[in-house]
Amino acid sequence: MSKYEEGHHPGSEKYESGHGQQMQDFTVEAPHMAAEQEGLKRDLRLRHMIMIAISGTIGTGLFLTSGSTIATAGPGGALLAYAMIGLWLVFVCQAIGEISTLLPLPGAFNAWGARVFDEAFSFQMTWMYAINWLLTIPAELSASAIIVQYWLPEDSSFPPWVVPLIIIIVMVVINLVGVRAYGELEYWFSILKVLTIIIFIICAILVDAGLVGQKVKYGMDAWHIDGAPFKGGFLGFVKTLVSVGYAYGGSEMTGVTAAESRNPHKHVPRAVNTVLLRIAFFYIISIFLLGSIIRNDDPKLDNAEGTAAAAPFTIVFLMAGMSAAANYMNAVVFTSVFSAINSDFYVSTRMLLSLARNGWAHKQIGYTNSRGVPVVALAIVTLCSCLSLVTIFVGSGVVFSWFVSIIGSIIFQSWILILFLHFRFRACWKAQGRAVSDLPYRSWGYPYGNILATVIGVCCIVATCYLSVINPPKDPGPGASEKDISDFHKARDSYAQNLLGAWFPWVCSAFLYFGYKFVRKTKIVKAEEADLDTGRFIPTESDKEDINKKGPLWKRIISFLI
Repeated sequence: MSKYEEGHHPGSEKYESGHGQQMQDFTVEAPHMAAEQEGLKRDLRLRHMIMIAISGTIGTGLFLTSGSTIATAGPGGALLAYAMIGLWLVFVCQAIGEISTLLPLPGAFNAWGARVFDEAFSFQMTWMYAINWLLTIPAELSASAIIVQYWLPEDSSFPPWVVPLIIIIVMVVINLVGVRAYGELEYWFSILKVLTIIIFIICAILVDAGLVGQKVKYGMDAWHIDGAPFKGGFLGFVKTLVSVGYAYGGSEMTGVTAAESRNPHKHVPRAVNTVLLRIAFFYIISIFLLGSIIRNDDPKLDNAEGTAAAAPFTIVFLMAGMSAAANYMNAVVFTSVFSAINSDFYVSTRMLLSLARNGWAHKQIGYTNSRGVPVVALAIVTLCSCLSLVTIFVGSGVVFSWFVSIIGSIIFQSWILILFLHFRFRACWKAQGRAVSDLPYRSWGYPYGNILATVIGVCCIVATCYLSVINPPKDPGPGASEKDISDFHKARDSYAQNLLGAWFPWVCSAFLYFGYKFVRKTKIVKAEEADLDTGRFIPTESDKEDINKKGPLWKRIISFLI
């Protein structure tokens, strides 16, 4: 444990290696609160942090798009895609855990670049991550419009914008109450989603074994039909990567919530260490069972309308004889969307707060009220959300699919840059003569895990960019039939969607980075001069007692729950 963790605030110290050998003399000012932390409230408890991490993983991406993944890549291709990107995410979250535990800043990984690499790097990362979540809001709002339509009669004149508008109003109220309200909502929504996954896994196992429903034993038959297990070969596998990235997106939010955690030294490690378990249990098992029960050539898997009635989870529940499955899954998906928008509002406001506090946006955007709510940032996010309502008239399913492409690619970019910053952070830590053992939390598997994750990430990004430029659609020419013209228009729209999704994050990031660097004349931070202390969390005696809290199991369960 480092001197800082012991509550010691030095003016000038000699750091020591893990073996007690003096390494280097240098002066360090006493750690103090970073400007972007001022005004925030540390009101998130351990149960909130863990459930927020879980909630960020389970959502519309799993419930609605997992079927199209199996339809595109087959059961084996889908499983490989989820496993590979899940492994990448595990080490990304480990990197986030290590630095967020030490520096729980509102901008999280987006703020680290200015500390350890280049201010322009943080500028572009924070803006891109803010854009990611501001785009996610209309994507989720458009999904909510689709979901509610399921309960309406076909001839209903109910306006499609009413439900999204109501959601926006509720989101404003929740955010004005404070971060505790956000944490509580995510906690209960997450419980519902976790219970749904558990019920699904039990039902799917019974259906696959032929013990319930149609009394047909499926086993692994769906893995041996034409096209399976790797339908479409390599290209089929690559086509699923962005949608799988979208499904996993949000798991990195633990780093953002660390700034408002009561005890980051305890809560952040616990949250990030659940990532591997969540991926293995919620995703890998679910995708394996879906691919084993539902044939990849089942037309319902495409779920072109994006409704819960045709979602793969609903199909399995119906096979199990649960006639109310469609209504139940529609309700679960709706709460998932509501939960996702709740997170979108939270992260978007914190990103705008970080931008303002770092001088990258107008300073008034960084204003917080007495409850620690960045109200000006909230007003901006609310305005963007209201403007997004016009996209519903374009067609909710069209808007959702286009945004999935862009958001998935931005998520990939964020993850690969997080790994780069973790490598740089460790280099700065070492250059300043600090021992790895002084870190309050150490990512396991470093550096080999990071290297493996980086290789996976680079391959995914290159493959996605390559896929976006090959096989452009060809104009059928004069005399073509209406069907040929219709197919051409669909292929053209799909090509444009993939092209924009794959390249937009990188073109936009390059413009932001080099533009800021040109205007502000920023320089790369020397490793020896990197600021690794401002904004550090210094645990009090009660915090340290909480970290080391032992006792009977029943007491620890109660402590976790309350």
